[in-house]
Amino acid sequence: MNDYTTSYTVDQTAEEVFAAINNVRGWWSGNIEGNTDKLGEEWTYRYEDVHYSKQKITQLVPGKKVEWLVLDAYLSFTEDKSEWNGTTVTFEIATQDDKTEVRFTHKGLVPQFECFNLCTDAWGFYINESLKNLITTGKGEPNKA
Repeated sequence: MNDYTTSYTVDQTAEEVFAAINNVRGWWSGNIEGNTDKLGEEWTYRYEDVHYSKQKITQLVPGKKVEWLVLDAYLSFTEDKSEWNGTTVTFEIATQDDKTEVRFTHKGLVPQFECFNLCTDAWGFYINESLKNLITTGKGEPNKA
């Protein structure tokens, strides 16, 4: 599997992690329209004229899993502007002893994609720093990147 994935553990509960993930505006920059915390909802992300994507929430299991299907996407900096179309963004949450593991995977975001390096760098920041800070301190850094 060459899908982009990253994980870490935190001291917060699985429920706290789940709530932070679903507070997308708290950790991801750009303009977000729609509900990001209800099963079956569709919502959009837009960052200037650089990145647009429309997600559908396909799984929402409290304290366990969040999954978005990318229905439509546009990346201005790639030859194939729709590389993300049909990919899946997954957050898996697991309790281990007194810690909670967060495992993020963007299924379909693979090294063969032109955007792979830039997109994985961006995800690395948003997941490993901004979301992690939102989980651990209550304050994400969505506009730092």
